[in-house]
Amino acid sequence: MDPFELLKADHRKVEQLFTELESATGKKKLDVFAQIRMELELHAQIEEKIFYPALEEPKETHELALEAYEEHAVVKDLLKQLGRARSADEEWEAQAKVLQENVEHHVQEEENELFEKAESALEEEELEQLGERMAAEKEKKQSSAGKASKKSSKKSGTSKSASKGASRSTAAKRTGGSKKSSKKSSKSSGSKSRSKKSAAKKR
Repeated sequence: MDPFELLKADHRKVEQLFTELESATGKKKLDVFAQIRMELELHAQIEEKIFYPALEEPKETHELALEAYEEHAVVKDLLKQLGRARSADEEWEAQAKVLQENVEHHVQEEENELFEKAESALEEEELEQLGERMAAEKEKKQSSAGKASKKSSKKSGTSKSASKGASRSTAAKRTGGSKKSSKKSSKSSGSKSRSKKSAAKKR
């Protein structure tokens, strides 16, 4: 597995999502951003766990690898800030543009400098192993993310049905309580009328 091709495929996917983000409006814009965030976070995890550590030792790639960590930190911070928004207002769109510019700069630096130097610094066998590890890690992360989303959707469904059941039982209790109180009031009114009748007879 070629590690560079794997990472380039991620880059192209994110580029396409940024294009969609520009044309999207309203809630759709936030939905597209959620996809961008998911892709970038997964991509960053794989690079930081497997790719960059392998490039820290060789002199040719040492400085670029350290710089890449710093660029990731900036992107992660922007993703957090944008992720807090409830709507895509003008300020949000301006910040999203800054994110896009940072990502594009990082991609250009990786593909035009880091990848070339990494190819010369590492043996072909090392690169092949890196690619295989990265592909396996990506698949693992994607499957765990899919399972987590399924669990959260199931939990939300369960909580909804539980709240419906609770509201029904509360309503039933209220109805039952009102019936009991109405019975009590009818009994008391009956006893009052009887006492009035007996008093009338005595007279």
